[in-house]
Amino acid sequence: MQHRELGTSGVEVSEIGFGAWVVGTDWWGDRSDDQAVSMVREALDAGVTYVDTGDVYGHGDSERIVGEAIADRREEVTLATKIGYDFYDNPQAGHGELPKELNEEYLREALESSLDRLDTDYVDLLQLHNANVDEVTPEVRDLLSEWKAEGRVRALGWALGPSIGWLAEGDAAVEYDEFDAVQTVFNLFEQEPGRHFIDTVRETGSDTSVIARVPHSSGLLNEQVTPDTVLEDGDHRSHRPKEWYETGWEKVESIRFLEEPDHAAGTRTLSQASIRWLLAHDEVASVTPTFRDGDDIAEWTAASDVPPISEAEYDRLEGLYARNFDVDRDDGMDALRTSVDGEDIAAAGLDKRAASY
Repeated sequence: MQHRELGTSGVEVSEIGFGAWVVGTDWWGDRSDDQAVSMVREALDAGVTYVDTGDVYGHGDSERIVGEAIADRREEVTLATKIGYDFYDNPQAGHGELPKELNEEYLREALESSLDRLDTDYVDLLQLHNANVDEVTPEVRDLLSEWKAEGRVRALGWALGPSIGWLAEGDAAVEYDEFDAVQTVFNLFEQEPGRHFIDTVRETGSDTSVIARVPHSSGLLNEQVTPDTVLEDGDHRSHRPKEWYETGWEKVESIRFLEEPDHAAGTRTLSQASIRWLLAHDEVASVTPTFRDGDDIAEWTAASDVPPISEAEYDRLEGLYARNFDVDRDDGMDALRTSVDGEDIAAAGLDKRAASY
């Protein structure tokens, strides 16, 4: 397992991280607490050092489980969590978004509660969870800097949602000096806004790192969702329109060459190649796939050491992306992409429209 630094914070993360939303909810399959703890520990044994959770996952359950799993290994773990959703005073309605709260009193209480559940007196990376750009005021940034100065957090990040708001928010994370990382959905099939943030980092000379989540595009790039798969209502991936998967299966066939490297360095699976493509960008510090079992852990943690994407493969993928992987029909996702009512999307020249909800 290789490691990279978050910005210039001095905080190192494993190239493959553990996204702990999977152990706090039943959105990715049911498991007991003991099974969840064992899965986190199995990932640590496989070389993962970066564990990324959030207080809203299972309304504290994920943090509690992670805290138990790393209790005797805290010093070897780069621990990240997220705050900003007020689940304490609001019920969860399915997968719907909860109200956000970023006033100083709430944030202080949220951090204390997270530290208590995680059974630690500091976190290595604290992220604001899907905060809108106008909510991250100078006062909020001052509070985050205060915690960093006190050693309660070692690095700061901004975790972005897929359809709640992202472009202006990610650009702000790159612009503001306080933030060391921006976390976003980023994969071969969903390259915006990740590509945009990387371009912004390069153009501005920022040292902000990108943390890539959903690297397998909700089951397409690891082929866990196939034409024969039946997604249950509770499965988080079922929110995708059917056109997304239908066009996605066509796209998968166009990138099969990634399973057959054009060099003699070894072999890799499509799911490993998808992670390697993300790691081909120096700005990407860590990739957090959604592990569901030991087989996933064994295969995807090994992606740090399989052959990298060659220059020829990268260029070929660039051409395919520019042609929408030679798929000439709608994937049904435009209505789910939004940010600041779409104004910043239009200003960036991206062909997306604001969501209707």
